[in-house]
Amino acid sequence: MDIVHYSVLQNEVLDYLKPDEPGQLFIDCTLGEGGHSELLVKTFSDLRLVCLDADEGIMEVAKERLSPYQDRIRFFNIWFNRFFREYPLGGERPDRILFDLGISVFHYQKGGRGFSFQKDEPLDMRLGKDLELSAGDIVNQYPEEELADLFYKYGEERYSRRIAAAVVNKRREGKIETTGRLEEIIFNAVPAAYRHGRIHPATRSFQALRIVVNGELARLESVLQDALDILKPGGRMGVISFHSLEDRIVKQFFRLKSQACTCPPEQPICSCGGRRKVKLIGPKPIVPGDDEIRRNPPSRSARFRVVEKIVDEDR
Repeated sequence: MDIVHYSVLQNEVLDYLKPDEPGQLFIDCTLGEGGHSELLVKTFSDLRLVCLDADEGIMEVAKERLSPYQDRIRFFNIWFNRFFREYPLGGERPDRILFDLGISVFHYQKGGRGFSFQKDEPLDMRLGKDLELSAGDIVNQYPEEELADLFYKYGEERYSRRIAAAVVNKRREGKIETTGRLEEIIFNAVPAAYRHGRIHPATRSFQALRIVVNGELARLESVLQDALDILKPGGRMGVISFHSLEDRIVKQFFRLKSQACTCPPEQPICSCGGRRKVKLIGPKPIVPGDDEIRRNPPSRSARFRVVEKIVDEDR
């Protein structure tokens, strides 16, 4: 079995999300190739796992990897937001929940769906079979203004309008069907000085397309409250994010839930009778150390935020 993805912040996940009682239930919401899950079941001999992933192909890889521990693991091929919305486990509530929001190296190297411009592949980027809109559909059908807004909002791309104009111009000559063709268009659309910066000039635009195709930010925004509701009081939930758009959503949600008072700031006296729902574990996100970044350079952008649930909410 050829595993290509290195799970980030492994020691930190073990430290901050370790069980505090025997036989606890852990939900790995983004299984990938199973790196975090394998580490957890190997380290904690009585831990029970529920593993989720929207991609059936990568789940099969993880199932093989985790086969020695199959008696303690249940697998669900499902989007995590749908899982917590429908919650098929009945009254069984988890003690620990982990979201690792990074895209697995597996998808870049072996997915064959155009997640990377390093290979010339079809412009797809869909993680789940249930998705209808592909990256190619967006690139070839969206109006120029919508494309520019997409690249700017979800990729934080400063040259979004130049890139969108170039895409629309080139697609008049023929459909843009591959990652190689799109990368070439983007590369030629941006100023010469921008082509040889710290990151490839197509990186942000490809990120934006992937986020929109898979509804990543909308799924994250919708799942946090549902997951927190399901989590047992006293349990912990951690989220590993890899770019500022994700981290901002997590940071704001955790901060809101850690506040006792939810009254408007201009109100002089508290009338909500609120109490904190979670305790922040650390005032700042947990980040990789220098040794991990040297071993695995993509980990440098990881941010890990953890909360401990205090009480169930009345909703």
